[in-house]
Amino acid sequence: MFILWWIIVGLIAGWITGKLMSGGGYGALMDIIIGIIGAVVGGFIMRALGFAGSGGMIYTIVVAVLGAVILTLILRLLTKGRVRQI
Repeated sequence: MFILWWIIVGLIAGWITGKLMSGGGYGALMDIIIGIIGAVVGGFIMRALGFAGSGGMIYTIVVAVLGAVILTLILRLLTKGRVRQI
């Protein structure tokens, strides 16, 4: 059940990040993966800033989107904006 939760949060965060960021996306599968990894990155950043890790579904999605946006920016800098559909 826990894995399903992360996939759902990753899907939502990846979709929202794709809508927030201009340009093409990375495809549905990569958006989910970026959303899941973004949730981890966002959680790490929020803990480092001193915010509690429990806040419900909305908090989790907002943190995942924050992390996914940062991760997408880093990916675009590394790939110089090239988009690869999977």
